[in-house]
Amino acid sequence: MGIENFPTALQPIVQQGILSRAFEKALVSRLAYRSIADRERFQAKMGDSITRTRAGLLPSVTTPMSPSGNTNLDNGLTPDNWSVEQYTVVLNMYAATQDLNMVTSRTALASVFMQNAYTSGEQARRSLDELARNALFGSYFAGNTRVRTTLGAAGATISVDDIRGFQYVPGWNSQSQPSGGSQSPTWVPVSSSNTLLCTVGSNTYTLTSVSADASNVSTTPQGISGTLTFSGNVTVADGTAGNTVQASNAAVIERPNGRSNTSLVQATDLLTMSTLLNAVASLRANAVPTVDGVYNCYLDPVSARQLFADPDFKQLFFGGINTAEYHRGELISPFLGLRFIPTTEAYVTATGSGYNIRRPIVCGRGALIEGDFDGMAADDVKPKDSIVEMVDEICMVVREPLDRLQQIIAQSWYWIGGFCVPSDVTTSSTTVPTATNSAYKRAVIIEHAG
Repeated sequence: MGIENFPTALQPIVQQGILSRAFEKALVSRLAYRSIADRERFQAKMGDSITRTRAGLLPSVTTPMSPSGNTNLDNGLTPDNWSVEQYTVVLNMYAATQDLNMVTSRTALASVFMQNAYTSGEQARRSLDELARNALFGSYFAGNTRVRTTLGAAGATISVDDIRGFQYVPGWNSQSQPSGGSQSPTWVPVSSSNTLLCTVGSNTYTLTSVSADASNVSTTPQGISGTLTFSGNVTVADGTAGNTVQASNAAVIERPNGRSNTSLVQATDLLTMSTLLNAVASLRANAVPTVDGVYNCYLDPVSARQLFADPDFKQLFFGGINTAEYHRGELISPFLGLRFIPTTEAYVTATGSGYNIRRPIVCGRGALIEGDFDGMAADDVKPKDSIVEMVDEICMVVREPLDRLQQIIAQSWYWIGGFCVPSDVTTSSTTVPTATNSAYKRAVIIEHAG
């Protein structure tokens, strides 16, 4: 299966690396959500779930030592153990292929060969970017929803648009870490013994059970509609359709003009610098590390256009066209603490009222983990003369004609890996006084009209 079995016109394209460069050019040309991921290599079987840990913080020491206690071999000190956060990556395979018939495409064989490589690279880029987006938003929508159907009378069960973030609560397992860690949060299902405080409408209730609908009617991207059951009755006033339902450890979602859920966003609630500042303030309050000094803001072209119509934003960037970053196609504001990254993969939802809901997201370092299988294109699993190349952790494969007429070349790609979002349950007011109670702290979704 060597290069000598390919047409003469195609051999230099492969040998000189032109084909892999075409694939790579499309693959990395507009990297968006995937760029925020910390990449890790995993050795496991496809379909395996791999659990890793991330170290938490130690509490501050603000009490002086007692001189009388400074005795014995321990000097009166009790060892501290840092807590850890667990996260799980599931490795799956994603792949696609294209065929090139050397006979029917003979007059443009080389150009079609190159075009196939480019479109495969673009397809791989978009596929992994959407997988990264789905994982990121799936966790940062958590614990934020609304009542879907008004209660006929006070009752313990309400129907909601999205049950994600209400199904599990952090449980605590004491475990000894190799470096001396102590406790690790493990997520356990909500039950009568593992409850979750939630605000429904204007009052707080204790959640004891969650159930998904047999037929999903959620209007939230990737959402799961269902019911929430509480330990006591929810009043009709609180259980009215459209009322906000929020878990006590919900992720932060910012909306213009203080709208508390998606259904309350109005056509005039456009993206402004003030909303962005709120998102940045939330990340900074949780001591979320930056990405090279600023946070990444992923937004679609319409969201970006609204920003440039905001008077405060225009004033901030007055004269900014003379910066080196602007001429490279980048827009970075150290004052805002943001790097703006345009994407066409952002979630957009129609409201049925003549406008859409758009969703930029502001992320800090560590918001997303990409797990790559350590074994793709390894020497012991590919033929010696095969054309298999790794491009940005994605495997590009070109197969010689093996059909009966020896006419069809196969151009394929595959990736074995997965994305996951680690929680930050152990970052609390004990370690960071300004920290919020959100289980997921390293990104903030913004919802606005547009």
